[in-house]
Amino acid sequence: MRSLRDAFGQFATGVAVITTATAGGERAGVTVNSFTSVSLDPPLVLWCLSSRAPSAPVFLRAGRFAVNVLAAGQDHLSRRFATPSADKFAGVELLAAPLPILAGTLAGFVCRTERVHDGGDHHIFVGAVERYQRAEGEPLVFHSGRYREFWPEMALSGSRVADCA
Repeated sequence: MRSLRDAFGQFATGVAVITTATAGGERAGVTVNSFTSVSLDPPLVLWCLSSRAPSAPVFLRAGRFAVNVLAAGQDHLSRRFATPSADKFAGVELLAAPLPILAGTLAGFVCRTERVHDGGDHHIFVGAVERYQRAEGEPLVFHSGRYREFWPEMALSGSRVADCA
């Protein structure tokens, strides 16, 4: 199992924190690298959550979630929401909204849960995007079990990868 996980880890991903709140005010948040866009028309996204996650019942009941795409330097938020805690939101700056949305992220998507599919040991959440926002900046990247950064000189120079053939 570890070998398979290591092989999956060779795919570099962005990092997002998925947050939610029930009508009764119960909140949950988890760090994921399984977020992706599905469709532009209609606007749909998906993400995956372990069916054994303590927050799974909250996400299943809530019917809505927010995707918070983390920026470079926000690895502290990634670690916070990846670690079990009584209140992961304590001391975290949030934007005023019905769902807990993290301040200072690269992008945020407020979604209505459209469907939840069985995905082996995970739930696959498909959400309809209702609102979104974006900001400029570099993303937080995760590869091979570590946070990574882009090479600033390549990003600033506008260099492009070219085919050498």
